[in-house]
Amino acid sequence: MSKPAVMRHMPQTAHVDVNCFYASAERAFDPSLEGRPVIVLSNNDGCAVTRSPEAKALGIAMGEPWFKLAPRAKQWGLVALSSNYELYGDISARVMELLGRYSAWLEVYSIDEAFLGVKGTPDELLALGRDMKATVRGNVGVPVCVIIAPTKTLAKLANKWAKNNPGFDGVCHWDSVPAADRESLMRRLSVIEIWGVATRLTKRLNALGIHSILDLSRADPVMIRDRFSVVMMRTVLELQGTPCIPMEEERIGRDQLIFSRSFATPITTAAGIRQVMSVYGQQASARLAKHGLQAKVLTAFAGTSHFNPKDTSYPSVRVPLPMPTADPVILTKAAHALLPRICEGIRYARAGIMVTDLRPSGNQAPLALFENPHEERHVGALLEDITRRYGRGSIGLGHGGIRGGPDWTMKRDMLSPRYTTHWDELPLVKAA
Repeated sequence: MSKPAVMRHMPQTAHVDVNCFYASAERAFDPSLEGRPVIVLSNNDGCAVTRSPEAKALGIAMGEPWFKLAPRAKQWGLVALSSNYELYGDISARVMELLGRYSAWLEVYSIDEAFLGVKGTPDELLALGRDMKATVRGNVGVPVCVIIAPTKTLAKLANKWAKNNPGFDGVCHWDSVPAADRESLMRRLSVIEIWGVATRLTKRLNALGIHSILDLSRADPVMIRDRFSVVMMRTVLELQGTPCIPMEEERIGRDQLIFSRSFATPITTAAGIRQVMSVYGQQASARLAKHGLQAKVLTAFAGTSHFNPKDTSYPSVRVPLPMPTADPVILTKAAHALLPRICEGIRYARAGIMVTDLRPSGNQAPLALFENPHEERHVGALLEDITRRYGRGSIGLGHGGIRGGPDWTMKRDMLSPRYTTHWDELPLVKAA
């Protein structure tokens, strides 16, 4: 009688993320940035949110304000760029489309990282990881790190280790790493380094004598569940190699959507805030329509700068909507309920809206008396389609119809060309 065949294709999880995503996206179209310290700034060119390895070597901290770095930028040869969200979004879409060719089991976790379900022997998985890395680099121009492990948590754990270890060359198969090396890594790292474990949980775990990731991996899952939660028990099981966190096809199971931004130029009138609310109402409608959602509650708010103690005002209003809706007209009118609370002459530095109590569209058909003609005509979906094709600001309703952009919109004085989304900014190739 023959022996049973050994299972060769155990399911594994591949975690792929782009190295220094924003900076890498910029370098893909501007090779002169290679090898130079590069930082990408937050909204309104505020602080560093992405640092190339060369910028990190200069000691630039995450979140360091640009005004503190600017005087030394020329001395360092530091290149600072405004956040080019149009470029980054398109590069991300291209990366995810390529990764989707390797597996029907793909979860886009964030703009620069994804999980894939893969199968194969260790050698096959390593070859697959190298192929993914080379394909993304060759077709999109950005470097990625590929980690393959039995669980999501182990894949996330190994990511920084492999990314900063030249010996892996950007590709790591967790089970192929010697057990002694894996244990050494887990022994060196605090539990706060684990995906989903924050400071408060770390303190509680430390009180139980659990300090390192290795300590947590050896803990009793049932005890952890009783002392903490089922979620923490799943983390322990994942560290032990048992998959407990399923793949999500699309991460839209959110409870709320927020549209808020600091202004490049403070707004001092209710008319200015009306314009802001109109723009955000339109954006909320488009986002809800994109994900097939409707909202039942809208909250609008505004605020002065914390650095302006002389004039302080933080008005807000919560508006229950007559029915679950994604209609831009209804959302905008609800946001305008904030206007009577705006103090003329006060310098408002920020405003926004938040839609909550979200539910799938079509779950609750309204009575004929309450039917909304704009919703029936799918105006929200139309706005999303036009915005996606022609860019934000290409269409607007009422006070949200702005040509050329108002002066309060985000300041991006060091914006690179939007190479892939704007016709007049397409890169030019010169033949030798």
